[in-house]
Amino acid sequence: MSKKRALISVSDKSGLIDFAKFLEESNYELISTGGTFKHLKEAGLSPIQIDEVTNFPEMLDGRVKTLHPKVHGGLLAVRDNEEHMKTVQEHEIGLIDMVIVNLYPFFENVNKNISLDEKVEFIDIGGPSMLRSAAKNFNSVTVITDVEDYSKIQNEISETGDSTLETRKKLAGKVFNLTSAYDAAISKMLLDEDYPQYLNASYKKVSDLRYGENPHQTAAYYVSTFENGAMKDFEILGGKELSFNNLRDMDLCWKVVNEFKNEMACCAVKHSTPCGVAIGNSPLETYRKTFECDPISIFGGIIAMNFKVDAATAEELNKTFLEIVMASDFDEAALEILRKKKNLRIIKIKNPVSDQQTWVKIDGGILVQDNDNQFSEEIKTVTEIQPTEEQKKALLFAQRVVKYVKSNAIVVSNGTQALGIGGGQVNRIWATEQAVNRAKEIDGGDSPSLLRQKFSGDLVLASDAFFPFRDVVDFCAKEGIKAIIQPGGSVKDQDSIEAANEHKIPMMLTGMRHFLH
Repeated sequence: MSKKRALISVSDKSGLIDFAKFLEESNYELISTGGTFKHLKEAGLSPIQIDEVTNFPEMLDGRVKTLHPKVHGGLLAVRDNEEHMKTVQEHEIGLIDMVIVNLYPFFENVNKNISLDEKVEFIDIGGPSMLRSAAKNFNSVTVITDVEDYSKIQNEISETGDSTLETRKKLAGKVFNLTSAYDAAISKMLLDEDYPQYLNASYKKVSDLRYGENPHQTAAYYVSTFENGAMKDFEILGGKELSFNNLRDMDLCWKVVNEFKNEMACCAVKHSTPCGVAIGNSPLETYRKTFECDPISIFGGIIAMNFKVDAATAEELNKTFLEIVMASDFDEAALEILRKKKNLRIIKIKNPVSDQQTWVKIDGGILVQDNDNQFSEEIKTVTEIQPTEEQKKALLFAQRVVKYVKSNAIVVSNGTQALGIGGGQVNRIWATEQAVNRAKEIDGGDSPSLLRQKFSGDLVLASDAFFPFRDVVDFCAKEGIKAIIQPGGSVKDQDSIEAANEHKIPMMLTGMRHFLH
């Protein structure tokens, strides 16, 4: 029985020795390179070096070692093509039946604080070339890029003497899946364009999810191989597994508190909509103010806090059923308290928000835009009466919240709390009525324990887009709203300005819309 040949060159050597020993015992000759050759030799195996196959030394600091006809001819030759087989015999090219290659760790190093030249050295050329050659000839060649596939191939060889065609085809597909993501990450680094000719995605699966938005939908969770981000490397400190909807809500919730980098902020999200946002002077105060915004909707929601959670705050959090509590850190005492609720997901966020773009899938295409991460620097008062300094602070607070609410969006605030949030309405007056009524409601519904006091002090209102008519201003006057901020830009802006002057309500225009569709 003639020997088969396996070419092995890996950076991830986990599980390799046991698999290589199995291959030798199964009559495979092992060909290897550099560090992999040394690793196999030290384990008592009998690999041969690649230069013995090519009759050409490794050169250019290892950049050229497998880029040779005796390697790629052995991989690409079609076994049942007489001309191919005649050619390889004439040139004394030995066939290669298996390739085990995983690539230089570019993904792991592209985000490190190292120079571009250093990052370039982690770009693998020979590895992807061998993988692609082997994958193209999957009818005859088994190609392995993932250590998790060692056991499957070992079982098939043990049972039948070779891998199955179905398995080889699937492994070939994994090759092109990997190399396309690898190339996409490299392209992103070198091209450095927001909107390149071809839109490349490079994401790695973290896990399959139980289901998507609904139980009949399948789903999986992927993270970028090129970018860091708050939703990439968070730490799960307690609770059950995360769902599709959990992850979407977490992303929005953390982005809201990230708006308040110099303040202690807390946000509650329910169904991808903020239902409470507040800033405060202590962890407990900040959470309580967030809870007060909407004690009903917060039930079963997600909480994000851009501060360290202490025991007193944890005790208060545990009084309400919550799906997730996210924070930049937790006291040990706080963790002990929160973990009493076994299903509560406790998430520590380690990376800052880093998204620069939003991608929206549509049927047959993708829309790409840069993120809405700006606020106007040219805010001006357009009414006869000027807002007070306290009202200005309240308006700017509400403006930071309103851009995370689905359009049409209105936020009513007293400066440190989003007391009423109205969003997702098809006209602006409905969103305004919704937000104002929520801000002033005192009824806790069927739960007397949720009874709320009517909020006193100046209530101000922020809108994500212009007022098409004066009806919003008239309604605000009727309900006692003391100041308004909105982008302006309507052909009827003057009607709203005149209404504000009539009602003696200061109004500021930003000139910048914040739609969130």
